[in-house]
Order: sequence, then C-alpha cells, then structure tokens
Amino acid sequence: MTAAMRCDSHVHIVGPQDRYPQLAERTYLADIATLKQLENVAAPRAIRRFVIVQPSFYGVDNSLLLDGLDTLAGRGRAVAVVNPETTSARTLSSMAEQGVCGLRVNLYSPLRDKAPLAARFEAVSRLAHELNWHVEVVAALKVLSENATLLGRSRVPVVIDHYGLYTGFRPEQPESIAVLRLLAMPHVWIKLSAPYRVGANPLATKPDPAWLAAIIAVAPERCVWGSDWPHTPPHEEQMGSAVLGAYRSLRYEKLVDDFMTAVGSAELAERILSDNPARLYGFE
Repeated sequence: MTAAMRCDSHVHIVGPQDRYPQLAERTYLADIATLKQLENVAAPRAIRRFVIVQPSFYGVDNSLLLDGLDTLAGRGRAVAVVNPETTSARTLSSMAEQGVCGLRVNLYSPLRDKAPLAARFEAVSRLAHELNWHVEVVAALKVLSENATLLGRSRVPVVIDHYGLYTGFRPEQPESIAVLRLLAMPHVWIKLSAPYRVGANPLATKPDPAWLAAIIAVAPERCVWGSDWPHTPPHEEQMGSAVLGAYRSLRYEKLVDDFMTAVGSAELAERILSDNPARLYGFE
C-alpha cells in the first residue's frame, strides 16, 4: 500500500465558539483548530485520511465532527460521543452514513462521566453492536486492567486510546501484563498516539521503546497511529472555562518521523499507518 493511503487515526477539530459552542462546564476554552490547518501540517508526510474523535468539551454535540466528515468526503471516519438513553436510531443511522464508525467512552478527561466503566461500556457497546461499530475507550492502565475481563468479553471491537495511558507502569508489571493479554485478543486494537500523555515530558514525541515493543509484539495487526492533533494542553494547565488553553508546541512531522524511527521496520510502520486503519475504519 502506498504512503498516499496513510491515516492519522486520532485527531480533534475545533470551530468558532459562536457556531460550535463548547460546554459551559469545560475546564478550558479550546482555540480554533480547523480541518484545513490539519491537512496542511499532515500533507508533507502524505497523510490524507483522518479519524476525527469527539473531544470532551463538545459533549454529545457532534455537529462539527459531522461537518468535518462531509468536508473530507470519504477520506474521513469519526468516533462520536452520544447519550445511549436519548439518541435515536435514525440519528445513529444518519451518522453512520456520514462516516461515524465508533463511539467513545472517556474516563480520562476532567469532564468525564463519573459512572464506572462497566455500566457505561455496556450501554454504549449495545448501540455499537447494532450498528457494526467499535467502542473506543480512553482510560488509565489501572482502570483497563481492572476491566480486562469485561473488555475481553466484548461483542464489538474495542479500541484503546493513547498507548493505554500507562503512566507510572512498566510492561512487566502485573497490571500491564493484564492489559497486554487483553491486547492479544483479536477484537482489541490500540492507538499508538500521544507519547506526551504517558510520561514526564509534556512535549515528548518519541514512544517509550519498551512499551512500543511490548504492544507491537502482541498486536502488530491491530495497532494504528494517531497524532492527537492539535495536542490539547495537559490537565494541570487547563485553567478555567474562560481561559484559552495553549496547545502543546509540537511539530507534526516530528511526531510521524519519531514514530517511524522507533518502530524500526519501515514495512511495519507503513502497515500501522496505512493497512491497519484501512481495516479498522472501513476505508476503501
């Protein structure tokens, strides 16, 4: 598969506040980050496909995400956030036609729903099963390890965000081993995205070698790469709903290059950037 088929499997877009209002209870004001800006920074590395992920500050209002899919016209997929109790079958069907193929359960953001993972996963996975979608889970490694049996029994594909948010754990620890065993299961995928979210350096662009090797060893066909653009600020730098949060100052090209170097095999890196996301997200 050619480099032209590369996919960034984890991005967010942010529109003007007057047209796409952010939640009143947000922890910072997200600055505008457009699809055009994203395409411009991704173009030098031949990345033309994108998976737009609903950010916490938009809650269950997926308007901008859906507008982005329309603009990408087949080059985009999306992971939405919905209220399983109130979202109609017609709405979900319409979202599927536009390119939504997954639902997100967020236990990481300060705005996360405080209900335990089990209850939320059950409700969301029921919807996903009816639609032939996956469920994306963003949660700390300890939470993932505690729920490994639940996620392992899932009837729908599960996609783990951001290297499994392993901060504070090494691959050989019991909790890590439980998550790696989960990743070895054929329905579980992982996003190799945002190395800066799992270590001491808030601007890290290089994956941790031991963790990258451990993950690739168990799931080489179910790893996808994501930039996490536009690199939202660390939680401790989210200073209130009226304060514009500064995105991390990272070069997109360096994130791509450092990832490919860390993988070591150009062929495997290309599979993670191209073939694997094409299967997971149903690209042509």
